[in-house]
Formats: sequence, C-alpha cells, structure tokens
Amino acid sequence: MSVPLDLIPAPHDASALTLVDQLVQWARRRIEERVFRPGMRMPSIRKLALDKGVSRFTVVEAYERLVAQGYLDSRRGSGFYVRERLAGGPLPIERRLSAHEAAETAPAPSTIDVVWLLRNMLHTSTRPERGPGLGYLPSRWLDGELITGALRTLGRQSGAQMLGFGTPQGFLPLRQQLQTRLEELEIGASPEQIVLVSGITQAIDLIARLYVQPGDAVIVGDPAWFQMFGRFASQGARLVGMPYTPDGPDLDVLETLVQTWRPKMLVINSVLQNPTGTSLTAAQAFRILRLAEEYDFIVVEDDIYGDLCPPGFPATRLASLDQLKRVIYLGSFSKTLAANLRVGFIASSPDVAKAVTDQKMLVGMTTPELNERVLYKILTEGHYRRHVERLRARLDTVRDKSVRMLEKTGLRMFQTPAAGMFVWADTGVDADALAAAGHEEGFLLTPGSLFSPQQSPTTWMRFNVANCGDPALPAFLCRYLDGVARRAS
Repeated sequence: MSVPLDLIPAPHDASALTLVDQLVQWARRRIEERVFRPGMRMPSIRKLALDKGVSRFTVVEAYERLVAQGYLDSRRGSGFYVRERLAGGPLPIERRLSAHEAAETAPAPSTIDVVWLLRNMLHTSTRPERGPGLGYLPSRWLDGELITGALRTLGRQSGAQMLGFGTPQGFLPLRQQLQTRLEELEIGASPEQIVLVSGITQAIDLIARLYVQPGDAVIVGDPAWFQMFGRFASQGARLVGMPYTPDGPDLDVLETLVQTWRPKMLVINSVLQNPTGTSLTAAQAFRILRLAEEYDFIVVEDDIYGDLCPPGFPATRLASLDQLKRVIYLGSFSKTLAANLRVGFIASSPDVAKAVTDQKMLVGMTTPELNERVLYKILTEGHYRRHVERLRARLDTVRDKSVRMLEKTGLRMFQTPAAGMFVWADTGVDADALAAAGHEEGFLLTPGSLFSPQQSPTTWMRFNVANCGDPALPAFLCRYLDGVARRAS
C-alpha cells in the first residue's frame, strides 16, 4: 500500500536544520503519528524529490538515516517501507487477518494498535468540523454552564468534605440518583449494586481484570469500539469478532461462535452501536440472553450512547430483560456532558458489584468524589434532561444533511440511522490510505480497520455527523476517490 504522493505537504520551515534533517523530521513525525503505517511503501526517491523540491541525494540521505534509526526498511529493487517494530517501540506489530482466516483460525492475543487515532485526536480538538472521525460531540454543542454552575454550588460548601478518600463504591447520593434513572429504563438496581468508575474505559478494565484469564475467548463486535480490544488482548484474551448486519448483530453467526469458542463473555452496545448505529430489538435481546444462559457466558452491556436515544425509540436493553442476573450494565456521561468529567458506572448483581469494588480499590483506591458530586448536582437540578433533548434535536438536524453529503461523494451507508451521532459508510477504497490522505489535508478520519478486533483492512469508515460540516470535506473526498478511480482505470 503506497502513501499518496500528491497529498504530502512540504516539511515545516526550520532554519536551523538541513534539508536532510527536515525531511527526516517530517517522515518520523508521520510514522510516529501512524499516518504512515507499518508495511506502507514510502514515496519513491524520484517522486519525493520532485514533490519536495529537493535533490535525489537529499532524499536518499534522509531515507538512509531513517533506515539506520529503525523507521524504514530498504528493499532492493522495490523501495523503502515503514518498518514493523516489536511492541514497546514506536511501531507495534499489527496482526491482520482476512475474514476467511479469522473464521478458520483460532483467535489469538495480538498487539491492538489504536495509537493512530488516539495520538491525533488533539490535532482537531479545537476545530471539530475537521474531525469527522472523532468520537465525541463538538464542545460548542455542550453546556459548560451546567458544569460551572455545579462547581459554584460546591464551592459554597465546606471544603472539609473533599479532604478524604471518598467511598469505594462512589458518592452514595449519586448512586441513589442513578438507581432512579435505571428504574426509568426498567432496570432494577439498588445503590449497593452500582459502582462508580472513571468512565467506560475503567469499567472495561476492571471487568477484564476480574473475569478474563489468558486464553479465554471474549466475543466483541466486528466492528466495535476499538479501545476495549487492547485491554482484553493485554489480559491474554482471544478476541472473537461477531459480524453486524444493517439490522444489528448477526445472531446466527453468534450462535456458531459461542458453540465453537465457549466464550467467557460477550461485550455489546445494545443501543446505537458504535460504529454501525444499530440497536437491539426485543427478539434479538431475548436470543442473546438465551445463548448466554445455555452456554454460560457473561454479557457486558455498554450503554454509553443511551441518552442520545429518544423516548419511544425501538431499542431493547439486555439488562431490562435480565435484571442484572447475568448482564453487567455500563453507563457514562462523557458523550453528553464532557469527555474529561470521567464519571461512569457499573450496575450488576450484588456479588459482582462487591468484586468490582474490591478490584477498583486494588487498582486505584477510589474515584474522585468531586467529579461525582458535580454530576450529582447536574442530574438533580433538572437541567440535564433538557440539555440532552437539545443534543438529540441538533443531531437530528445535521444527520440527514451529513448522510446526503456523504452519499453524493459516492459513499454507501451501512444503514440509515434514525438517532445517534455515527454513520458507518463504505468508501469503496482502502480506508487506511484514505485516512492517511485526510490527515495530510487536516482532517481526522477513522478507518474501519481500527474497529476490527483483528484490524483487518477494510473499505469502511466511521463518520460523526456532528463533525461533517466543513465544506472542504466533500471536496476532499470527491478529489481523493476520483484520483483512485483514475489510477485504477
């Protein structure tokens, strides 16, 4: 897979550096940021010299230095390629399997690489319209006054209450408030069954530490939220991908997978799945629970996008059917309030809640009670519901417009989303190469390979409809796709 030559900008000016130094710095930065990924062929010496306006000798010297520093491999008669490095170096090894290989080969622990996206999120944090691949809403859509108002209220109270460790399960009044919210979803959970955590990421970490042993099979969506892949893989789990259809998870395949691998657990978004936007029907939820009972595996239900689901939306939560007997239910407010508030929760059976609490203390004692008190104030002062209603209405306004724009550029939607922030689209080209080209144009795009437990190459890509408003985006997509089509003809 070659780097698109016509989309590589000239290196930044640096008067103290030689041309060779500048070229080395430019290439290293893009390799470390995962713009140039392991196995990619670097531009030819002649092409890069023309593109940068430098001599071929300068390019040769720069490439040779990059080889010596371990960033590139030189292949006689073929060119220079980004080197795959052992875990711990700047370029972890990627294990890529085709769908056919994954179906016939036992899943194995692998180094899951999400550094490309995580390192580059800050590149577009101040201009979210340049980040259609971002996983959160633009800051201007959120209500900072909800948080500052709660902080002002807390600031008028005695500071002595903030001096201790807090409680292991988390701030009790907030857990009591979450009990009320869960009742509205027809999920019964006492405060003793709720454990506060620092977001879904910590929830997944605690669950993995508790229940997953090396060699255990864990079924995840393929595609699904990529950050959990690395956590389970580091625990030694065998990740097994469950495919999705436009109607939701392919349950016929799921049944075959559980019969074959006898998994320890299944992790699933039941509502507005990331990235496909699909939601479970009651029939699908019942079938999943029947399989969980028959084959004795845990179901981890991640409902982080639940508040973006409007009332009456046709979606079924597994925990509402199971009542936390086998289901561990996860929730968070990072998507609707603020990414750095970092307050989420786990609702489960009493025994699981106790085990999670003990594990939480071993890993990090308690979670910051200040954040939990802030969230409690926001939830109990009555403004949060109206804030979420405004978010849903705004998403409804931009969703159709974003989908039409993407379709006009030639992309094909996985399904027509009716709620939420994500659409899953087939670009028809290598999504990794498209994401690399987009980065050079100042766009953060999220290639579908990141959402695969095996990082399988794909033409699919996730788009955040709230961040597709830059008029240069459709122009870039059309130009790139047209260029690929011309080169192929």
